[in-house]
Formats: sequence, C-alpha cells, structure tokens
Amino acid sequence: MIIVLKQGATSEQVRHIEARIREWGLTPHVSQGTERIVIGVIGDEDLIRSRSLDMLPGVESVKSILKPYRLANAATKPTRTVLTIPPVRPGCTPVEIGGDRVVMIAGPCSVESREQLFEVAQCVKEYGGAVLRAGAFKPRTSPYSFQGLGHAGLDLLAEAREKFELPILTEVMDTRDVERVAQVVDIIQIGARNMQNFNLLKMAGGCGRPVLLKRGLSATIEELLMSAEYVLSAGNPMVLLCERGIRTFEPMTRNTLDLSAVPVLRRETHLPVAVDPSHGTGHWDLVAPMALAAVAAGADALTVEIHPRPEDALSDGSQALLPESFAGLMLRLADVARAVGRTMGTVA
Repeated sequence: MIIVLKQGATSEQVRHIEARIREWGLTPHVSQGTERIVIGVIGDEDLIRSRSLDMLPGVESVKSILKPYRLANAATKPTRTVLTIPPVRPGCTPVEIGGDRVVMIAGPCSVESREQLFEVAQCVKEYGGAVLRAGAFKPRTSPYSFQGLGHAGLDLLAEAREKFELPILTEVMDTRDVERVAQVVDIIQIGARNMQNFNLLKMAGGCGRPVLLKRGLSATIEELLMSAEYVLSAGNPMVLLCERGIRTFEPMTRNTLDLSAVPVLRRETHLPVAVDPSHGTGHWDLVAPMALAAVAAGADALTVEIHPRPEDALSDGSQALLPESFAGLMLRLADVARAVGRTMGTVA
C-alpha cells in the first residue's frame, strides 16, 4: 500500500501517520520527493485494506500495490535511487550510480597475484573506470577449478584500493564472510548462484554497504526483484541490480544476455541497473557490442572483465578484454552515452 500525502503536509502529520501505522503492526517507509511525500506501508495485505488510511490527516490518496516487490517497486519512490560510494580518501571524487553518468566497474575475474591485480587496476584508473572489481572468493562449477585466493585476495584488493584510489567490489559467498568483506570493500556483490540464498541476502541487508545483486542463471525479472526485496527489507536501500545473462537453449554464447531486462527494470523499479556483458556472453569479442547496446538500452553501470594475459588467466580468460581493448571500448562508450544524453569516463 502507498500513501501519497498532500502537498505541504507537515512533519507532525508524517510522524502521526507513521505512529498509527506502527500501532497497527505495520511498517512505514517514508520517501521524500521534490513535491510530495510518499509512505509505503508493509505488512499483512488484509490488515492494510481494513484500515481507513485515507482518513488520516495530511493524506491525499491511498494506492494499493499489487506487485510483491513492494520496496523495489517504482511506485513506492517518486525519484530514482542513486547509490553514492564515498571517496576512498579525502580529495577523491565520490562515485554515483544511477545518475547522469554511466559508471564502469572493471577488473579481472579473479585476484591471482599482486602484479596481475595492480596491472589491471592501473588500466581501470587510467582509462576512466570508476570501480575496481575482482573475485577473492570464486564460485566455480567444478570443485577442481581455481577457487580464488580467499582472504589473501581480499587483502590485495585493499592494497589496490589505497594505491589507485579506486573503490573496490568483490563477491561474498558465505554468511560467515559478510562482516569481514564489508570492512574492506566499498560494494558487495551477490553472484548469480547466490541470488536466492536468502540468509546471505539478509546479511547483506545489514552490512551497511551497497550491494550489486546479479540475476540468477534461470531467474525471472520478478524473482530478481524479490531477491532485492530481501536486502531492502533488511534495512539496506543501496541495491544495484545486474543483468548478466540467463541460461537458454542457445549454445553459441555462454549465456543469453537479456538486454530487454534493462528497460523493463527501469520501468518496474527505482533501483539502478547494471549489465555484465562479460559473463553475459562469455566471449571477449562480444563484450564491446553488448556493452554499447547496454548503454543505449539505459544501463546505469557496466561490469567488464580485463586481464593483461587472458591466455594465462586462472578463470574466465575467454571473456576478458586486453587493456588496449578496454581503452578503445571506453572511448566508444562515451560516444554512445553522449548520444542518449548521458556521460561516461574517458581516457585521461
């Protein structure tokens, strides 16, 4: 249920409405727009319908929410959510995801060594990337494949963060690691295989860090939004949804990158939307065209993999761009972003 307040509603009226909602055992979520205040009411649908919410002072209208993703629903928030990543240190620029600028999140699939990570971080920094991403803990299909450096990889990411003044993102796979990872990184990633790991989603909701949530291998858009709802309902409003391809019958690509999900998500939710053309296609030569198309479709961010020597990569080398290819892509992305009324980082 959504309560739209009258223009000029007082703070006293807002507090009164919140208090009444809580008295009924329901949960209010207040969103302040430029002209109106909107209060989302979460709780038992029958109980909500039994209350005369439109009789409360300051209320203009009451609207029912039929969609199950109540907090992620675009109707619950009058403006789009912009995630703000604080500066790594004083003097650095904060990163905003969901605004006019399309944000590039880039780095190697896995942290393999200090030399490899720092070489890629330098490339990300030099060519206009805003966030460094790399896996310390790697979920793999085979138990015999490289599983990441674990906490040692996390320590290397922390070093890279300080040296190159880039916010960092890494995936967390286990509820026991959430607190430790949140102390180090700026953005936590919940990967496709864990999209419906509800205990992990709840922990991420309480970690105090933005969460990049990837769409599951066979998940519908509604299921993705319901997973986001777990993070949001746990008290964390900072969720970045990520389309990374879904499993279909098509064998020519690793996954089928569903770019139609971008405008659908922008219609259905106020949350920012990212696209991962690397995992979405599995082939380095398809990354650039899909990244360009994603920006044209309205993506707020991209996540792209880079490796200085893809043939030696310990994971997903076939989808990694060389540094020089990444540099060229950033220039082309800037042109597409400009064409759709947005901006993007370019070569310094």
